Amino acid sequence: MNAGLRMVLCGIVLAGMSWAAQAAELQGREDAAGKMVWYDGQALPIEGRAFTDTECFYDRLPARAQKTVPSSVWGLSRHSAGMAFRFVTDAPRLTVRWAVRSASLAMPHMPATGVSGVDIYQRTSQGWRFVRNGRPTAVTNSVDVSVTPNAECLIYLPLYNGTSMVEIGIPSGHKLSTPPPRANGQVRPIVFYGTSITHGGCASRPGMAFTAVAGRLVDAPVVNLGFSGSGKMEPALCDLVAEIDASVYVLDCLWNMNDALVSERTEPFIRTLRDKRPDTPILLAEDCNVYGRAPTSKSKILRTIFDKLKAEDSAKWSRLHYLEAKEMLGHDGEGTVDGCHPNDLGMMRQGTVFGQALQKILAQ
Repeated sequence: MNAGLRMVLCGIVLAGMSWAAQAAELQGREDAAGKMVWYDGQALPIEGRAFTDTECFYDRLPARAQKTVPSSVWGLSRHSAGMAFRFVTDAPRLTVRWAVRSASLAMPHMPATGVSGVDIYQRTSQGWRFVRNGRPTAVTNSVDVSVTPNAECLIYLPLYNGTSMVEIGIPSGHKLSTPPPRANGQVRPIVFYGTSITHGGCASRPGMAFTAVAGRLVDAPVVNLGFSGSGKMEPALCDLVAEIDASVYVLDCLWNMNDALVSERTEPFIRTLRDKRPDTPILLAEDCNVYGRAPTSKSKILRTIFDKLKAEDSAKWSRLHYLEAKEMLGHDGEGTVDGCHPNDLGMMRQGTVFGQALQKILAQ
């Protein structure tokens, strides 16, 4: 990889200029045969990477967090869940090469394509559409993809594995450029903080995680701070979440908490986040079960806290929102792999429910 890859800026961006004038062509390195130009992922526009002071480039929390968060959270933060490259190329095909940090490519209830694979999407007139998945067979992998020239590309990174290297290759004579601004003007990310379900378990591929589904539906960048079994609203996580300049904070931790933890930690977490970010919407999400029955006992406690805050100060808490779980997994029992973690059907259902709620919040 070429550590000196750089972006060539194309002048000052003025209001009303076309995207062609605003775009920045990215500079890669040509291979020895002169047939392909390769771009290091660390020099590409990336979404879902909320912190720059990380130990490894594709970590989700800063290196300093190792001293403040639970060890389970720290280990899981080394996974690249939610990160995605967004760019445009005039090439008719591209190659993605990537390396993961663990040789454990799959889990008993989640395939390697979701745990350690990559996903390629392109924007069409109907929105983002899946193109191809990169199927991992080893620590280092590659996939060749036919794409529509000059359409936006979105490449999601592995959900439940760390990523150590990514390169994008296109045929020589073509270019790869920064993407245009989203038509809806959405720049700040939606930040999801939660559990293994938020993390992506058990989507068959990265683009099927409900956070990614919701992000495409809303057409907004997403930061995924889901930590499998470890979304428990510790104060240190609140401090880190609040560092991110978000368009919305989504708190979806109930699956990992019992009644006592919900009662003890939720209200202080929300109050601290509101104090640190007084103007940013906060969405509280319920948990449910395989048949979508809700509310659970934990959801009832969450609702009580929500109602208390809303009644306390209508102005201060006007941007506090609540999402019921009764439609998240459907009512046919087919939405999970194990009675808890959504399969792709459950992820689509859940992502749609979250996406619709987020659309309303962002429109206010």
